[in-house]
Amino acid sequence: QVQLVESGGGLVQPGGSVRLSCAASGFTFSRYVMRWYRQAPGKERELVAAITSAGGTTNYADSVKGRFTISRDNAKNTVYLQMNSLKPEDTAVYYCNAVHTGWGKAYNYWGQGTQVTVSS
Repeated sequence: QVQLVESGGGLVQPGGSVRLSCAASGFTFSRYVMRWYRQAPGKERELVAAITSAGGTTNYADSVKGRFTISRDNAKNTVYLQMNSLKPEDTAVYYCNAVHTGWGKAYNYWGQGTQVTVSS
């Protein structure tokens, strides 16, 4: 069955770094656009970063540009989010998302999320 399993979250001090990983299984990872979303308490889920299926194009929310980097390894079926210069406002549950459209059908999978807390 389809699985997206995030890891790497935790407690980090302001200005620190953390790398999130999302391991995928049960679908053809290399065909999917991969995204990272986050949701802070009391706020809507927001798109943080996205990467195309071959990894050639990336996009970021303005709030994380220059600090976060999304990447993928299609041989390992894994997508990463390198988060640097972390701020308290980056505190949220981070979710991995896989999307693909083919033959008139849309596929959309989510991970269970991993908590990132930025605090001193």
